[in-house]
Amino acid sequence: MSNNIVILGAGVSGLTTAYLLSQDPSNNVTVLAKHMPGDYDIEYASPWAGANYMPVGEPGSKHQAWEKATWPALKEVCEKYPEAGMHFQDTLIFNRKKDQDSATGQWFKALVQPNPWYKDVVPDFETLPESQLEPGIDNGQKFTSVCINTAIYLPWLVGQCVKNGAVFKRAVCKHITEAASAHHSGKKTDVVINCTGLSSKTLGGVLDNKMYPARGQIVVVRNDPGLMSSTSGTDDGEDEIFYTMTRAAGGGTIIGGCYQKHNWDPLPDPNLANRIMTRAIAICPQLVKEGEGIEGLSIIRHGVGLRPLREGGTRIEKDQVDGVNIVHNYGHGGFGYQASFGCSEHVVTLVKEVLQSKTRAKL
Repeated sequence: MSNNIVILGAGVSGLTTAYLLSQDPSNNVTVLAKHMPGDYDIEYASPWAGANYMPVGEPGSKHQAWEKATWPALKEVCEKYPEAGMHFQDTLIFNRKKDQDSATGQWFKALVQPNPWYKDVVPDFETLPESQLEPGIDNGQKFTSVCINTAIYLPWLVGQCVKNGAVFKRAVCKHITEAASAHHSGKKTDVVINCTGLSSKTLGGVLDNKMYPARGQIVVVRNDPGLMSSTSGTDDGEDEIFYTMTRAAGGGTIIGGCYQKHNWDPLPDPNLANRIMTRAIAICPQLVKEGEGIEGLSIIRHGVGLRPLREGGTRIEKDQVDGVNIVHNYGHGGFGYQASFGCSEHVVTLVKEVLQSKTRAKL
């Protein structure tokens, strides 16, 4: 007997959950979403992400466990599926102790620790000697990470799901229970998985007021600095930060950024864009030819995305609304990709519990 599952949302969390669930032939998966890969909309966070693996989970937290569990899966995809749009990159992380109480310093607190937990997870981890640190930098580290071309990776996940028998449908749900009657088979849905991100704030039956955005702004350029790097903060503002990463397969280089909590503005700020480009060249001069300023950057586009943050952290738990069995998987902030497999594996476990309880109830 098949299990009819509807996944609401087609961001990286929804697609990774669908990918894992669809690998079990007994699961009959429908992905229902307003936005699909290929769309660019401020409501749809996943296409705007860098994306990469820079762990920010606090030691001993569920967040840390999800990120730790995700690295082996990303590594496997990178090694076995070059068509997925992911590649390994040398990575440098720089910390300034004066940033520790800022918005960006708090965000990157676990990432920039001198002896971070992930040193035993990622390959080639090294602490940078003081002789390699610029003035004002208190500590730094290097390791091998991955950078993901989201324009390729999200469609790749769709393709893997379709290959496994999943069906994708466009829909706008005002209430989460609407998803229960939208399975492609026309039959009753056994469980709905809520992967709607920031939209969980306004989705009927959920209405999670703990959800709020952290606005990110980026510039995508053709220049390639040859590595991925980030700092704990900048002197341009307590919610501004530097990072750069080059997406696989010609996806361009992302330079950013900011971490503006409760800011819903979907439009790029030209003044912020200038600061992003200016500090990127100052910190990573190999982005341009010697002597060139921001005019040496070949701009592809400017972008804004809203990270789906949640007070109290990510929500992954079982729920029931008007008799509909639900598993929530949302509120991943700026770490959706780097925790995607760990979170989705957690969801798979909860889905199995729901299905087992339904089976016992029938008996």
